[in-house]
Amino acid sequence: MKKWLVLALLAIGVLMAQQNEYVGVNKCKMCHNKTKSGAQYKVWSASPHAKAFEALKSEAAAKIVQERGIKTNAWETPECVKCHTTGFGQGGYEIKDETFWNPAPDDKDGKKAVKRMAGLQNVTCEACHGAGSGYKSMKTMKGLYSGTIEPASVGLTIPDEKTCVKCHNEESPSYKPFDYKTYVAKIAHNIPEDYGK
Repeated sequence: MKKWLVLALLAIGVLMAQQNEYVGVNKCKMCHNKTKSGAQYKVWSASPHAKAFEALKSEAAAKIVQERGIKTNAWETPECVKCHTTGFGQGGYEIKDETFWNPAPDDKDGKKAVKRMAGLQNVTCEACHGAGSGYKSMKTMKGLYSGTIEPASVGLTIPDEKTCVKCHNEESPSYKPFDYKTYVAKIAHNIPEDYGK
């Protein structure tokens, strides 16, 4: 019986993760910017992940796409964007044209779409933790902290080495040997153990 329950919870987690939508880093920032909760947003902001999309606009990135015979800018190239944004090809970041990025002054929906998409540039929270619509509420977070809600049941991924090596691998033109324990310590942004109690 226990085995079936575990399998059912895993299946629910997979389905929830597929149904969840990417909400963008600004939604995460609302709660995860406070010292009391661990200031994860501040830690992330100081990391290379927070500048990943801007790296695609560098001279080094331009040189890489040129050397590979790619005719588009790095920030418009799927092979590059998939590891420098959040949720690319999975309902998250999308490559858009100038018209999208410059909505008319009275286009509220267009401005909202731009804000959401801009919040998916860079390697943000949801790139590692999964699309956040299922776990973004304070009620759900409290349930996660207290252990009454299983992370997978709301689409929350607990990242591990497999998460990181999806991008930190030899396919990357700027690959450097990747030691998971060393690098994960550099971006550690844990929630304090006594938070929410």
